[in-house]
Amino acid sequence: MTGRNPNAASTVYLGNDGRWHGRVSVGVKGDGSPDRRHVTGKTKSTVVTKVRKLEKLRDAARTPAVGSKWTVETWLLYWLESIVRPSLRHSSYQAYRTAVVKHLIPVIGAQRLDRLTPEHLESAYSRMIQRGARPATAHQAHRTVRTALGEAERRNHVVRNVATLARAPRVHVEQVEPLTLEEVQLILAEAKEVRNGARWAVALALGLRQGEALALRWSDIDLETRSLRVRATRLRPVYEHGCGGTCGKTPGRCPHARRSNGVLGPTKSSAGQRVIGLPTALVDLLEHHREVQASERRHAASLWTEEDWVFANHTGGPINLNSDYVAWRDLLKSAGVRHVRLHDARHTAATVLLVLGVPERTVMSIMGWSSTSMAARYQHVTDPIRREVADRVGELLFPPTT
Repeated sequence: MTGRNPNAASTVYLGNDGRWHGRVSVGVKGDGSPDRRHVTGKTKSTVVTKVRKLEKLRDAARTPAVGSKWTVETWLLYWLESIVRPSLRHSSYQAYRTAVVKHLIPVIGAQRLDRLTPEHLESAYSRMIQRGARPATAHQAHRTVRTALGEAERRNHVVRNVATLARAPRVHVEQVEPLTLEEVQLILAEAKEVRNGARWAVALALGLRQGEALALRWSDIDLETRSLRVRATRLRPVYEHGCGGTCGKTPGRCPHARRSNGVLGPTKSSAGQRVIGLPTALVDLLEHHREVQASERRHAASLWTEEDWVFANHTGGPINLNSDYVAWRDLLKSAGVRHVRLHDARHTAATVLLVLGVPERTVMSIMGWSSTSMAARYQHVTDPIRREVADRVGELLFPPTT
């Protein structure tokens, strides 16, 4: 394979500079001219190896694209803003952006994209954790760069996605800790004495996510047919500078801060948009809640803002997510129940459905799960409860003989 070969075949030759050179035809450029790649090395065997590698990539349609050399920083920012942002929920975009700007670019941003190695990524994860980041945060950075490099691979900017080879930090998955039946009863009894008490009945009986519950409008609820439709979720506010960034503070603390996102957004997934049947007792609670809210509306008079929220503040506006969490924490304390996350109310609803033997697909529909793997997380909880019920039935029907 020396000299020039016909039909645009690969060539390897010794140049006047004393180095060996190779040229490989890999296709056609965007302007129609031949795309012929050049490699060089000190020895013929080195160049032959490089030529064979390029030929394999060409035959597999994986030849790196021609153009400027991407760095990790330039690619991640381009991927973030031009590729994924237009199709992502705002909260998902913010999670990606935090991983890219705060964790990945400061550590590996200067690396050339096509020279990035699994070891670079593993070192970046270790440095994140050494600086105080949680393993879950490092794992989020890993998932982000894996997705971004996957797109780079599809576009032939890199030969392979090295993030698929890197070892991600081990993350401890928090075990599901549903409330006991006694705890649920204590919470619901106490909820009758507080404002918006039906809010907690909805959480415990239907398993709505916090954002889904606070996004409910009365137009989403049909008390005649005893059904509720989940359409959207409340968004946590994201702020931007109103001063042009001259105040020296974070956007949220800027004296002229402006909210840059809306109040409502799409549900976590398409499965989150669902219709749920309402138990009769919950219908009664919601009817009573609507009557109380009508009384508050009359009392507030012109101060009331009519926005149709099911769970509203004293003037009809949407409830702040942080205020909602504080109300949950106070409710647990006044009910004498151990502190659990608000999300554990959702776990409780899912556990009840699974213990009752509701088919998994139906549970997925009610809970708004998009993956069957979610049900598997509850296996360690539901199986012991089922066994306990079976043992009690056995003792009742088949008492021990003496």
